[in-house]
Amino acid sequence: MPGGCPVSWSVLAAATDPEPIPVTLDEAAEKATNAASWVEENWSTWLNTGLRILLILVVALLLRMAVRRALTKLIERMNRSAQAVEGTALGGLLVNTERRRQRSEAIGSVLRSVASFLILGTAGLMVLGAFKIDLAPLLASAGVAGVAIGFGARNLVTDFLSGVFMILEDQYGVGDSVDAGVASGEVVEVGLRVTKLRGVDGEIWYVRNGEIKRIGNLSQGWATAGVDVTVRPTEDLEKVRTVIAEAGDTMAKDEPWNERLWGPVEVLGLNEVLLDSMTVRVSVKTMPGKKLGVERELRWRIKRGLDEAGIRIVGGVPPQAEESAADPTAGMAAPSAFASTTSPQSAAATPLPKSDLSK
Repeated sequence: MPGGCPVSWSVLAAATDPEPIPVTLDEAAEKATNAASWVEENWSTWLNTGLRILLILVVALLLRMAVRRALTKLIERMNRSAQAVEGTALGGLLVNTERRRQRSEAIGSVLRSVASFLILGTAGLMVLGAFKIDLAPLLASAGVAGVAIGFGARNLVTDFLSGVFMILEDQYGVGDSVDAGVASGEVVEVGLRVTKLRGVDGEIWYVRNGEIKRIGNLSQGWATAGVDVTVRPTEDLEKVRTVIAEAGDTMAKDEPWNERLWGPVEVLGLNEVLLDSMTVRVSVKTMPGKKLGVERELRWRIKRGLDEAGIRIVGGVPPQAEESAADPTAGMAAPSAFASTTSPQSAAATPLPKSDLSK
Protein backbone atom coordinates (compact mmCIF):
# COMPACT_ATOMS: atom_id res chain seq x y z
CA MET A 1 0.00 0.00 0.00
CA PRO A 2 1.36 3.43 -0.72
CA GLY A 3 2.88 5.16 2.26
CA GLY A 4 2.64 2.12 4.45
CA CYS A 5 3.80 -1.43 4.98
CA PRO A 6 2.83 -4.11 2.52
CA VAL A 7 0.09 -6.42 3.72
CA SER A 8 -0.06 -10.02 2.49
CA TRP A 9 -3.16 -11.50 0.93
CA SER A 10 -3.48 -14.11 3.65
CA VAL A 11 -3.79 -11.37 6.27
CA LEU A 12 -6.45 -9.58 4.23
CA ALA A 13 -8.39 -12.81 3.73
CA ALA A 14 -8.24 -13.55 7.41
CA ALA A 15 -9.50 -10.06 8.16
CA THR A 16 -12.41 -10.16 5.69
CA ASP A 17 -13.69 -13.81 6.02
CA PRO A 18 -16.21 -14.31 8.80
CA GLU A 19 -15.58 -16.95 11.33
CA PRO A 20 -17.43 -20.26 10.76
CA ILE A 21 -20.55 -20.67 12.79
CA PRO A 22 -20.37 -23.83 14.83
CA VAL A 23 -23.15 -26.38 14.19
CA THR A 24 -24.78 -27.70 17.23
CA LEU A 25 -25.77 -31.30 17.75
CA ASP A 26 -29.43 -30.45 17.77
CA GLU A 27 -29.24 -28.79 14.34
CA ALA A 28 -27.41 -31.78 12.85
CA ALA A 29 -30.00 -34.15 14.25
CA GLU A 30 -32.79 -32.00 12.81
CA LYS A 31 -31.26 -32.04 9.32
CA ALA A 32 -30.79 -35.81 9.42
CA THR A 33 -34.39 -36.23 10.54
CA ASN A 34 -35.67 -34.07 7.67
CA ALA A 35 -33.63 -36.04 5.09
CA ALA A 36 -34.83 -39.34 6.45
CA SER A 37 -38.42 -38.21 6.43
CA TRP A 38 -38.07 -36.98 2.80
CA VAL A 39 -36.61 -40.32 1.75
CA GLU A 40 -39.34 -42.15 3.64
CA GLU A 41 -42.01 -40.12 1.91
CA ASN A 42 -40.60 -40.63 -1.64
CA TRP A 43 -39.08 -44.11 -1.58
CA SER A 44 -42.35 -45.71 -2.66
CA THR A 45 -42.55 -43.38 -5.67
CA TRP A 46 -38.96 -44.14 -6.60
CA LEU A 47 -39.51 -47.86 -6.27
CA ASN A 48 -42.70 -47.70 -8.31
CA THR A 49 -41.03 -45.68 -11.07
CA GLY A 50 -37.96 -47.93 -11.12
CA LEU A 51 -40.01 -51.11 -11.28
CA ARG A 52 -42.16 -49.62 -14.04
CA ILE A 53 -39.11 -48.66 -16.12
CA LEU A 54 -37.56 -52.08 -15.54
CA LEU A 55 -40.80 -53.79 -16.58
CA ILE A 56 -41.02 -51.65 -19.74
CA LEU A 57 -37.45 -52.51 -20.73
CA VAL A 58 -37.87 -56.23 -20.04
CA VAL A 59 -41.13 -56.43 -22.00
CA ALA A 60 -39.63 -54.46 -24.91
CA LEU A 61 -36.56 -56.70 -25.09
CA LEU A 62 -38.62 -59.89 -24.86
CA LEU A 63 -41.07 -58.64 -27.48
CA ARG A 64 -38.20 -57.64 -29.80
CA MET A 65 -36.58 -61.04 -29.39
CA ALA A 66 -39.86 -62.84 -30.07
CA VAL A 67 -40.62 -60.79 -33.20
CA ARG A 68 -37.12 -61.25 -34.61
CA ARG A 69 -37.27 -64.99 -33.96
CA ALA A 70 -40.69 -65.24 -35.62
CA LEU A 71 -39.41 -63.37 -38.68
CA THR A 72 -36.37 -65.64 -38.87
CA LYS A 73 -38.53 -68.76 -38.74
CA LEU A 74 -40.83 -67.33 -41.41
CA ILE A 75 -37.87 -66.71 -43.71
CA GLU A 76 -36.53 -70.23 -43.11
CA ARG A 77 -39.95 -71.67 -43.93
CA MET A 78 -40.06 -69.69 -47.17
CA ASN A 79 -36.63 -71.04 -48.13
CA ARG A 80 -37.68 -74.64 -47.35
CA SER A 81 -40.82 -74.29 -49.46
CA ALA A 82 -38.74 -72.96 -52.35
CA GLN A 83 -36.35 -75.91 -52.09
CA ALA A 84 -39.28 -78.33 -52.04
CA VAL A 85 -40.87 -76.80 -55.14
CA GLU A 86 -37.57 -76.68 -56.99
CA GLY A 87 -37.51 -80.46 -57.45
CA THR A 88 -40.74 -80.45 -59.49
CA ALA A 89 -40.97 -79.80 -63.22
CA LEU A 90 -42.80 -76.50 -62.83
CA GLY A 91 -40.61 -75.42 -59.93
CA GLY A 92 -37.49 -75.69 -62.04
CA LEU A 93 -38.98 -73.16 -64.44
CA LEU A 94 -40.36 -70.64 -61.99
CA VAL A 95 -38.26 -70.86 -58.79
CA ASN A 96 -34.64 -69.90 -58.25
CA THR A 97 -33.66 -71.07 -54.76
CA GLU A 98 -30.56 -68.93 -54.39
CA ARG A 99 -32.29 -65.80 -55.63
CA ARG A 100 -35.29 -66.40 -53.40
CA ARG A 101 -33.01 -66.96 -50.42
CA GLN A 102 -31.22 -63.66 -51.04
CA ARG A 103 -34.51 -61.81 -51.45
CA SER A 104 -35.98 -63.34 -48.29
CA GLU A 105 -32.86 -62.43 -46.33
CA ALA A 106 -33.08 -58.83 -47.54
CA ILE A 107 -36.77 -58.64 -46.66
CA GLY A 108 -36.13 -60.20 -43.26
CA SER A 109 -33.38 -57.70 -42.50
CA VAL A 110 -35.66 -54.76 -43.35
CA LEU A 111 -38.55 -56.17 -41.30
CA ARG A 112 -36.32 -56.88 -38.30
CA SER A 113 -34.93 -53.35 -38.40
CA VAL A 114 -38.40 -51.83 -38.64
CA ALA A 115 -39.72 -54.00 -35.79
CA SER A 116 -36.77 -53.12 -33.56
CA PHE A 117 -37.21 -49.40 -34.28
CA LEU A 118 -40.92 -49.46 -33.47
CA ILE A 119 -40.59 -51.53 -30.29
CA LEU A 120 -37.60 -49.69 -28.84
CA GLY A 121 -39.01 -46.30 -29.85
CA THR A 122 -42.28 -47.04 -28.10
CA ALA A 123 -40.40 -48.26 -25.02
CA GLY A 124 -38.35 -45.05 -24.94
CA LEU A 125 -41.49 -42.92 -25.01
CA MET A 126 -43.01 -44.97 -22.20
CA VAL A 127 -39.85 -44.52 -20.11
CA LEU A 128 -40.02 -40.76 -20.58
CA GLY A 129 -43.65 -40.87 -19.54
CA ALA A 130 -42.70 -42.79 -16.38
CA PHE A 131 -40.46 -39.85 -15.41
CA LYS A 132 -43.50 -37.53 -15.59
CA ILE A 133 -42.14 -35.79 -18.68
CA ASP A 134 -44.81 -34.12 -20.81
CA LEU A 135 -44.64 -35.83 -24.22
CA ALA A 136 -47.18 -33.56 -25.93
CA PRO A 137 -44.63 -30.92 -27.06
CA LEU A 138 -42.23 -33.66 -28.18
CA LEU A 139 -44.87 -35.49 -30.19
CA ALA A 140 -46.16 -32.23 -31.68
CA SER A 141 -42.65 -31.26 -32.75
CA ALA A 142 -42.10 -34.71 -34.24
CA GLY A 143 -45.40 -34.43 -36.12
CA VAL A 144 -44.52 -31.03 -37.55
CA ALA A 145 -41.05 -32.26 -38.52
CA GLY A 146 -42.58 -35.33 -40.16
CA VAL A 147 -44.97 -33.20 -42.22
CA ALA A 148 -42.14 -30.88 -43.29
CA ILE A 149 -39.94 -33.80 -44.29
CA GLY A 150 -42.87 -35.40 -46.10
CA PHE A 151 -43.43 -32.29 -48.21
CA GLY A 152 -39.76 -31.62 -48.82
CA ALA A 153 -38.71 -35.19 -49.56
CA ARG A 154 -41.87 -36.68 -51.08
CA ASN A 155 -39.90 -38.00 -54.07
CA LEU A 156 -37.49 -39.73 -51.70
CA VAL A 157 -40.39 -41.30 -49.80
CA THR A 158 -41.99 -42.42 -53.06
CA ASP A 159 -38.74 -44.00 -54.24
CA PHE A 160 -38.27 -45.76 -50.91
CA LEU A 161 -41.78 -47.20 -50.79
CA SER A 162 -41.57 -48.29 -54.43
CA GLY A 163 -38.27 -50.04 -53.74
CA VAL A 164 -39.71 -51.85 -50.72
CA PHE A 165 -42.67 -53.18 -52.71
CA MET A 166 -40.45 -54.16 -55.66
CA ILE A 167 -38.31 -56.26 -53.33
CA LEU A 168 -41.32 -57.74 -51.54
CA GLU A 169 -43.03 -58.71 -54.80
CA ASP A 170 -39.78 -59.94 -56.42
CA GLN A 171 -40.44 -57.99 -59.60
CA TYR A 172 -36.79 -58.33 -60.67
CA GLY A 173 -33.39 -59.17 -59.25
CA VAL A 174 -29.70 -58.87 -59.97
CA GLY A 175 -28.85 -60.45 -63.31
CA ASP A 176 -32.33 -60.09 -64.84
CA SER A 177 -32.82 -58.43 -68.21
CA VAL A 178 -35.61 -55.91 -67.78
CA ASP A 179 -37.36 -53.14 -69.67
CA ALA A 180 -38.16 -50.39 -67.17
CA GLY A 181 -39.72 -48.00 -69.68
CA VAL A 182 -37.22 -45.18 -69.16
CA ALA A 183 -34.28 -47.57 -69.65
CA SER A 184 -33.60 -51.23 -70.37
CA GLY A 185 -30.74 -53.61 -69.73
CA GLU A 186 -29.35 -56.06 -67.19
CA VAL A 187 -29.99 -55.37 -63.51
CA VAL A 188 -26.70 -54.70 -61.72
CA GLU A 189 -27.99 -53.55 -58.33
CA VAL A 190 -31.38 -53.22 -56.68
CA GLY A 191 -31.66 -50.63 -53.92
CA LEU A 192 -34.50 -49.16 -51.92
CA ARG A 193 -34.19 -45.85 -53.80
CA VAL A 194 -32.36 -46.50 -57.08
CA THR A 195 -32.09 -49.45 -59.49
CA LYS A 196 -28.88 -49.74 -61.49
CA LEU A 197 -29.08 -51.14 -65.05
CA ARG A 198 -26.36 -51.93 -67.60
CA GLY A 199 -27.45 -51.22 -71.17
CA VAL A 200 -26.61 -53.19 -74.29
CA ASP A 201 -23.73 -50.81 -75.10
CA GLY A 202 -22.24 -51.10 -71.61
CA GLU A 203 -23.64 -47.86 -70.19
CA ILE A 204 -24.95 -47.74 -66.62
CA TRP A 205 -28.45 -46.38 -66.03
CA TYR A 206 -29.50 -45.14 -62.58
CA VAL A 207 -33.29 -45.32 -62.47
CA ARG A 208 -35.25 -44.03 -59.49
CA ASN A 209 -37.74 -46.59 -58.25
CA GLY A 210 -40.49 -44.00 -58.08
CA GLU A 211 -40.14 -43.30 -61.84
CA ILE A 212 -40.66 -46.94 -62.85
CA LYS A 213 -44.29 -47.29 -63.92
CA ARG A 214 -43.99 -50.71 -65.57
CA ILE A 215 -41.47 -53.54 -65.62
CA GLY A 216 -40.93 -56.08 -68.39
CA ASN A 217 -38.79 -58.90 -66.98
CA LEU A 218 -37.19 -61.00 -69.70
CA SER A 219 -35.43 -63.39 -67.30
CA GLN A 220 -38.20 -64.84 -65.17
CA GLY A 221 -39.86 -68.18 -65.90
CA TRP A 222 -39.14 -69.07 -69.51
CA ALA A 223 -38.84 -67.38 -72.91
CA THR A 224 -40.31 -68.32 -76.28
CA ALA A 225 -38.17 -68.55 -79.41
CA GLY A 226 -40.12 -68.16 -82.64
CA VAL A 227 -38.90 -68.78 -86.20
CA ASP A 228 -40.82 -68.19 -89.44
CA VAL A 229 -39.91 -70.43 -92.39
CA THR A 230 -41.07 -69.08 -95.78
CA VAL A 231 -41.19 -71.58 -98.66
CA ARG A 232 -42.78 -71.78 -102.09
CA PRO A 233 -46.52 -72.56 -102.14
CA THR A 234 -45.94 -75.66 -104.27
CA GLU A 235 -43.90 -77.48 -101.60
CA ASP A 236 -45.29 -80.49 -99.74
CA LEU A 237 -46.37 -79.32 -96.28
CA GLU A 238 -45.94 -82.75 -94.67
CA LYS A 239 -42.39 -82.95 -95.96
CA VAL A 240 -41.65 -79.45 -94.68
CA ARG A 241 -43.06 -80.37 -91.25
CA THR A 242 -40.97 -83.55 -91.11
CA VAL A 243 -37.74 -81.76 -92.00
CA ILE A 244 -38.31 -79.03 -89.39
CA ALA A 245 -39.21 -81.57 -86.70
CA GLU A 246 -36.07 -83.61 -87.40
CA ALA A 247 -33.91 -80.49 -87.20
CA GLY A 248 -35.51 -79.57 -83.88
CA ASP A 249 -35.08 -83.08 -82.42
CA THR A 250 -31.41 -83.14 -83.41
CA MET A 251 -30.84 -79.73 -81.85
CA ALA A 252 -32.53 -80.81 -78.60
CA LYS A 253 -30.05 -83.69 -78.22
CA ASP A 254 -26.88 -81.68 -78.83
CA GLU A 255 -25.02 -79.68 -76.20
CA PRO A 256 -25.47 -76.99 -74.98
CA TRP A 257 -28.89 -76.75 -76.57
CA ASN A 258 -30.24 -79.68 -74.57
CA GLU A 259 -30.11 -77.42 -71.48
CA ARG A 260 -31.31 -74.25 -73.19
CA LEU A 261 -34.37 -75.86 -74.77
CA TRP A 262 -37.07 -76.35 -72.14
CA GLY A 263 -39.55 -78.04 -74.44
CA PRO A 264 -39.91 -79.73 -77.84
CA VAL A 265 -39.68 -77.76 -81.05
CA GLU A 266 -43.27 -77.34 -82.22
CA VAL A 267 -44.44 -76.67 -85.77
CA LEU A 268 -47.50 -74.54 -85.09
CA GLY A 269 -48.70 -74.55 -88.70
CA LEU A 270 -49.19 -72.07 -91.49
CA ASN A 271 -48.97 -68.48 -90.35
CA GLU A 272 -49.45 -66.86 -93.77
CA VAL A 273 -50.37 -68.06 -97.28
CA LEU A 274 -49.77 -65.87 -100.34
CA LEU A 275 -49.72 -66.42 -104.10
CA ASP A 276 -45.94 -66.78 -104.26
CA SER A 277 -45.08 -68.00 -100.73
CA MET A 278 -46.32 -69.59 -97.52
CA THR A 279 -44.93 -69.12 -93.99
CA VAL A 280 -44.65 -71.90 -91.41
CA ARG A 281 -44.40 -70.82 -87.75
CA VAL A 282 -42.01 -72.75 -85.44
CA SER A 283 -41.89 -72.20 -81.67
CA VAL A 284 -40.00 -73.60 -78.67
CA LYS A 285 -39.70 -72.71 -74.95
CA THR A 286 -36.17 -71.75 -73.93
CA MET A 287 -34.14 -70.79 -70.90
CA PRO A 288 -34.73 -67.12 -70.04
CA GLY A 289 -32.19 -64.84 -71.66
CA LYS A 290 -31.22 -67.41 -74.34
CA LYS A 291 -33.97 -66.67 -76.84
CA LEU A 292 -31.88 -64.96 -79.53
CA GLY A 293 -29.17 -67.63 -79.55
CA VAL A 294 -31.74 -70.42 -79.84
CA GLU A 295 -33.50 -68.66 -82.73
CA ARG A 296 -30.24 -68.25 -84.68
CA GLU A 297 -29.21 -71.87 -84.21
CA LEU A 298 -32.69 -73.13 -85.08
CA ARG A 299 -32.73 -71.11 -88.33
CA TRP A 300 -29.30 -72.51 -89.20
CA ARG A 301 -30.37 -76.12 -88.72
CA ILE A 302 -33.71 -75.70 -90.49
CA LYS A 303 -32.00 -74.12 -93.51
CA ARG A 304 -29.51 -76.98 -93.76
CA GLY A 305 -32.29 -79.55 -93.46
CA LEU A 306 -34.36 -77.87 -96.17
CA ASP A 307 -31.36 -77.71 -98.50
CA GLU A 308 -30.64 -81.41 -98.01
CA ALA A 309 -34.30 -82.26 -98.70
CA GLY A 310 -34.34 -80.16 -101.86
CA ILE A 311 -36.87 -77.67 -100.52
CA ARG A 312 -36.19 -74.12 -101.63
CA ILE A 313 -37.10 -71.19 -99.45
CA VAL A 314 -38.45 -68.00 -100.97
CA GLY A 315 -35.64 -65.71 -102.03
CA GLY A 316 -33.24 -68.50 -102.95
CA VAL A 317 -31.49 -69.05 -106.28
CA PRO A 318 -34.16 -69.37 -109.03
CA PRO A 319 -34.11 -72.52 -111.17
CA GLN A 320 -32.22 -72.44 -114.49
CA ALA A 321 -34.45 -71.55 -117.44
CA GLU A 322 -34.83 -74.34 -120.00
CA GLU A 323 -33.07 -73.73 -123.31
CA SER A 324 -35.63 -72.94 -126.03
CA ALA A 325 -35.42 -74.26 -129.64
CA ALA A 326 -33.36 -72.21 -132.09
CA ASP A 327 -35.35 -69.64 -134.02
CA PRO A 328 -34.73 -70.06 -137.82
CA THR A 329 -35.28 -66.37 -138.40
CA ALA A 330 -32.78 -65.31 -135.76
CA GLY A 331 -29.96 -65.01 -138.36
CA MET A 332 -31.96 -63.08 -140.90
CA ALA A 333 -31.35 -59.38 -141.31
CA ALA A 334 -34.12 -56.88 -141.07
CA PRO A 335 -35.61 -55.76 -144.40
CA SER A 336 -34.01 -52.62 -145.89
CA ALA A 337 -35.40 -49.96 -148.21
CA PHE A 338 -32.24 -50.23 -150.36
CA ALA A 339 -33.07 -53.85 -151.27
CA SER A 340 -35.73 -52.70 -153.76
CA THR A 341 -34.40 -51.04 -156.96
CA THR A 342 -37.58 -49.06 -157.44
CA SER A 343 -37.62 -47.47 -153.98
CA PRO A 344 -36.84 -43.73 -153.75
CA GLN A 345 -33.89 -44.50 -151.47
CA SER A 346 -32.32 -46.79 -154.11
CA ALA A 347 -32.91 -44.24 -156.91
CA ALA A 348 -31.25 -41.51 -154.86
CA ALA A 349 -28.27 -43.74 -154.19
CA THR A 350 -27.81 -44.84 -157.86
CA PRO A 351 -24.85 -42.97 -159.55
CA LEU A 352 -25.54 -40.79 -162.57
CA PRO A 353 -24.43 -42.04 -166.08
CA LYS A 354 -21.34 -40.48 -167.76
CA SER A 355 -23.44 -38.90 -170.49
CA ASP A 356 -25.24 -36.83 -167.92
CA LEU A 357 -21.92 -35.77 -166.41
CA SER A 358 -20.51 -34.37 -169.75
CA LYS A 359 -23.44 -31.98 -170.23
